[in-house]
Amino acid sequence: TLLTCPMVHFELVSWMRGHESSVFSISVHASGRYAITTSSDTAQLWDLDTFQRKRKLNIRQSVGIQKVFFLPLSNTILSCFKDNSIFAWECDTLFCKYQLPAPPESSSILYKVFAVTRDGRILAAGGKSNHLHLWCLEATQLFRIIQMPTKVRAIRHLEFLPDSFDAGSNQVLGVLSQDGIMRFINIQTCKLLFEIGSLDEGISTSVISPHGRYIASVMENGSLNIYSVQALTQELNKPPPPLVKVIEDLPKNKLSSSGLKMMVASGRVQRPAKSRESKIQTRILKQDLTSNFENKENELSGGLNKKRLQILLKGYGEYPTKYSSLIDKGTHVAFLNLQKKYPIKSRKLLRVLQRTLSALAHWSAIFSDTPYLPLLAFPFVKLFQNNQLICFEVVATLIINWCQHWFEYFPNPPINILSTIENILAFHDKELLQHFIDHDITSQLYAWPLLETVFSEVLTREEWLKLFDNVFSNHPSFLLMTVVAYNICSRAPLLNCTLKDDFEYFFHHRNNLDINVVIREVYHLMETTPANIHPDSMLNVFVALTKGQYPIFNQYPKFIVDYQTQERERIRNDELDYLRERQTVEDMHAEVDQQRIKDEAWYQKQELLRKAEETRREMLLQEEEKMLQQRQRLAAVRRELKIKELHLQDAARRRFLKLQQDQREMELRRLDDEIERKVQMRDQEIASTAKDLEMRQLELESQKRLYEKNLTRNQEVIAKEIQEDADAYRRKVDLEEHMFHKLIETDQTQSRKTQKIIEENLAKAEQACLNTDWKIQTLHRQKCNDLQRNEGYQEVANLLRKNRRKEIEVLNAMLEEEAKKCKEAEEKEFHLRWQKKASALSDESRKWFLKQEMSAALEHAENPFNKEVLRLQNERVASSSQLNDISEMDSSTQISLNRKTAEWDSMEQNLIKKVRNLRQRLTEQARDRCQTLIS
Repeated sequence: TLLTCPMVHFELVSWMRGHESSVFSISVHASGRYAITTSSDTAQLWDLDTFQRKRKLNIRQSVGIQKVFFLPLSNTILSCFKDNSIFAWECDTLFCKYQLPAPPESSSILYKVFAVTRDGRILAAGGKSNHLHLWCLEATQLFRIIQMPTKVRAIRHLEFLPDSFDAGSNQVLGVLSQDGIMRFINIQTCKLLFEIGSLDEGISTSVISPHGRYIASVMENGSLNIYSVQALTQELNKPPPPLVKVIEDLPKNKLSSSGLKMMVASGRVQRPAKSRESKIQTRILKQDLTSNFENKENELSGGLNKKRLQILLKGYGEYPTKYSSLIDKGTHVAFLNLQKKYPIKSRKLLRVLQRTLSALAHWSAIFSDTPYLPLLAFPFVKLFQNNQLICFEVVATLIINWCQHWFEYFPNPPINILSTIENILAFHDKELLQHFIDHDITSQLYAWPLLETVFSEVLTREEWLKLFDNVFSNHPSFLLMTVVAYNICSRAPLLNCTLKDDFEYFFHHRNNLDINVVIREVYHLMETTPANIHPDSMLNVFVALTKGQYPIFNQYPKFIVDYQTQERERIRNDELDYLRERQTVEDMHAEVDQQRIKDEAWYQKQELLRKAEETRREMLLQEEEKMLQQRQRLAAVRRELKIKELHLQDAARRRFLKLQQDQREMELRRLDDEIERKVQMRDQEIASTAKDLEMRQLELESQKRLYEKNLTRNQEVIAKEIQEDADAYRRKVDLEEHMFHKLIETDQTQSRKTQKIIEENLAKAEQACLNTDWKIQTLHRQKCNDLQRNEGYQEVANLLRKNRRKEIEVLNAMLEEEAKKCKEAEEKEFHLRWQKKASALSDESRKWFLKQEMSAALEHAENPFNKEVLRLQNERVASSSQLNDISEMDSSTQISLNRKTAEWDSMEQNLIKKVRNLRQRLTEQARDRCQTLIS
């Protein structure tokens, strides 16, 4: 997984996944658009603009990838595999451009590290050998083999040193070898120019600045050193050589290994402080040098003699860990948490200590339970941290020879060894021993801390090395004599100590003591100690490690170690069981808590929903009450406006009649009283009908709300459906009421218009009648009473017909609105199909009645009064024309006229009765239907 983030804001830009193993190499194209990431099993090409993978290189698991990288200032990808095969690929098309041939067998090495010049023409490759291979990538040939000094046995890092005068064809190559020294050589002259690092202060890794001015190196002790190239050498500051050169290194025929090999002389290294330079000779290696340098690196002498130990103490060289099967077993269980008990700052040192202790524990089971083993092995681990195999063998040799009889009383300290030390101290310094006895100081306090730490706590590094040079060069009893000598040489400060804490501090910290004096005292004790108490009688002589396999170490009470191992395993299993049970309990608690939180959240949500529903229901009821109040106020205002309008119309009509009919005030007053009474009756009937309808509507709505409330308590789902149906029905009722009120207003407006026209025409007709009457009265004064009575009959008949027509119009409007409501209710309540027949019969009868009335109403609406006026005028003209013959009219004519008037009155009364009966029947049907809907 690759994390891409900017260098300024440290924000994550992209997370590129694709590698299953760790990525150990990243190469970026010169344009910055592409990047190659390499792991042990695959290499992937990425587009840095989109952070998407373009290609993936898959190989066989047996081969493995060594390194894949871009060539500088080119569009070529170089892939190097662990079988020494090197391929060049085109970046855009991934076409294979060429493959480098295999190197000669006489100098065949496994490539580990690579370096390319800035112009991308020369490739340097190295590995576990002191040979360097230089390849010409343009000719795809190996043109030179450089042999490093004999001290170099493995190459860890290669990097060319840039120069501003060489136009990218770098000539100086930096070679970091296994001894921690980085040597810079000229690849053309094979001269060693300068070197950085040393055996005591080795380099772990190094990098050169782009312009070649500085070198940054991370040292093995954790420090960071910055070197100035200009101060290290003056060879690189010379002007460039001439551009014209004769190429002689690449002959036409195939180059042989004898003509390629050149050796770097290990003479004096060039330093900037010196003015004179010694000339370093180069020579061609002979053909018979066919020894395998990689095999020399892995060679190990048979055994650890004194001379070999002295060489090992100097700490140079590196042996691979693959030759130790103990290392391959991995970290021992007893040392998995070593960093908690011994927090070492250096991670590398901690790792080497952990591996060494694990190898010792795998070698012998007792070392997994030895508490002082890290203290015993730590000074040797620190000394041989770059060579784990030698470190293990030195510690194992120390345990076998110098730690004899230490583990016989395990897990207690070696009482026999401590008793021997006490006997020797008693012989050579009885006063000091008596001082120890007086203050209750045993050998476990003044001898055992020095042995279990092998003097590493009380000596410096140089003192310790000097001491163990003598320890390893003498009999194993020399170490025990050193403990006695250290106490005798420190007798003055020890005799002044009286507290136990002071003694403990003295034997666990460094003291002002000359190690040379201690060593001379040890040799003196070795010579002057009697044979009966001398430790060489109980300790065997030095025995080297066996060849092939390490010797079996079983000099300890096996039953105790086995018992401790079993107990530790049992405790570990118990801890694992306890941890599993605790994890299970914690998981169960977490699940219960999570479920409880979910339940509480669900109950809270349900409570919130219930409260929200109640709030909305209350808001709905409030809105309905407000709407009902608004409707009532609106109806009251409408009634007031209608009454005012009627009063205004009546006043205007009365004023008009008073001005036009001054001569007949009594008759007009009587007619006005009659008309006013009819109008009031009509208004009262309309008002009462409207109030009845409103009261019925309120009753229906209250019953509906009560029914919905009871039904909601029993079943919420049905309540929601009924609520939706009720809402739809209420909206429909509101729409119907709106249409009904609009229709009433329209009819009232039409009625007012018609009444106004009738009144105007009536006034005109009355004026015409008055004029005619004046003429008739002038001509026929003797028949005035009869004519006046006839005219009165005609006027009363006209008023009755007018009132009848108005009542029929109002009734028709009410019946039509009621029919519409019933029809809408039948459409919504389809489950009441059993009433269809009764409703159909009622609709047919009502349609027939309405058809008859509508035809009459349409005829009246087209000409509401002209026909009557014409008829009256014709009758009055006819009566005027017959005035001359009025005197001849007999009593039979008067009787027929009276009979006709009586017939009209009876027909009017019958029609009024039929209308009232029909209204009552329709009202009962509407009430029954509403009750059915509610049920």
